[in-house]
Amino acid sequence: MKVYKDLSPSPRTIMTPGPVEVDPRVLRAMSFPILGQFDPEFTSIMNETMEMLRKLFVTENEWAFPVDGTSRSGIEAVLVSLIEPGDKVLVPIYGRFGHLLTEIAQRCGAEVVTIEKEWGFVFDKEELVAAIRTHRPKLVAIVHGETSTGRMQSLEGIGQVCRDLDALLVVDAVATIGGVALETDRLLLDAVIGGTQKCLSVPAGMSPITYNSRAAAKIAKRKKIERGLLTGGEEESLLRPVQSNYFDLSMLQDYWSSARLNHHTEATSMLYALREGLRLVLEEGLEQRQARHKAHEAALVAGVQAMDLRLYGDASCKMPVVTCIEIPEGIDGESVRNLLLQDFGIEIASSFGVLKGKIWRIGTMGYSCSKRNVLLTLGALEAALLRHGHKLEAGLAVQAALNTYA
Repeated sequence: MKVYKDLSPSPRTIMTPGPVEVDPRVLRAMSFPILGQFDPEFTSIMNETMEMLRKLFVTENEWAFPVDGTSRSGIEAVLVSLIEPGDKVLVPIYGRFGHLLTEIAQRCGAEVVTIEKEWGFVFDKEELVAAIRTHRPKLVAIVHGETSTGRMQSLEGIGQVCRDLDALLVVDAVATIGGVALETDRLLLDAVIGGTQKCLSVPAGMSPITYNSRAAAKIAKRKKIERGLLTGGEEESLLRPVQSNYFDLSMLQDYWSSARLNHHTEATSMLYALREGLRLVLEEGLEQRQARHKAHEAALVAGVQAMDLRLYGDASCKMPVVTCIEIPEGIDGESVRNLLLQDFGIEIASSFGVLKGKIWRIGTMGYSCSKRNVLLTLGALEAALLRHGHKLEAGLAVQAALNTYA
């Protein structure tokens, strides 16, 4: 009979754009005893989590709670609940995850209009405004930070344009929330989706979301048609019930409200993890945390440039938490990644689509974003490149990073 050994994952230094290393205090929280989901002690934990999420998203929204599932579950819950069949949806695409928003919107039955930017760049405000005014969509869905290209889209002024034209603005902030400034209310964002496994340093398994009264009003109308409660004055013919049960935000509202109507069995240990992760973010302070991410990014970039490696993409829209590096000509990028993993226990990422095999992506996110990890990664990458015959002066990368820190 086959004997299965005790689980003993290898220790890793994870420097990818997600998942990242989990804060040990979060892992400890996940080991705490299970409570019943209607136990007053547990519902108090739910309430505290919602309070902290409002602070994370910088919002006064009534609705701020996690969807059980990985980040894609939050994206799908928001889109399937807000998009009715036939709605026109505008998706600006500048990387892989814009295509994901497009696919989900199409599955919701939307009339999807896309505009595309060359990978490595983002849209000017004027381009976005012109597209919104031209197409007059009911919903605009956009990625804040594209980990596939390491670029970040400015959202300044876009919310007001959407308000003026009565369009909802939905933002995928999975890769940026908790590491980069994002002020939901000031930017007039109608719905924002976050992720746990990136800058929050919590395992994948929940997707924090928030949405305002404009989004909630549409959800409420669809809830009425679903339950046969529309009055004669409401346009029943134009409404459709949400096609998903699990991802129906009106039902999740009932679960997260004071009513606590049963919808699913809450992922207890994951909620413990999220609560602790949020507590650590707020304990550090949003501005201080953002500054920490920028400081370690600067050291990493200095070290990369000291190795005469080229950074990929438009520097003016670089994500502070993801650094993309062009793989030098003649170097097998996967062989370098494998050497880093096998000999140093460090994981960095490759990329997707047109960038597959052309760039490396290094994440400096959450708990993984530390001086130790940056210096270790630079030293290991330098050694790996030398082993692969790339000419560079040994020692300069780490010294450049140390100078930045100094």
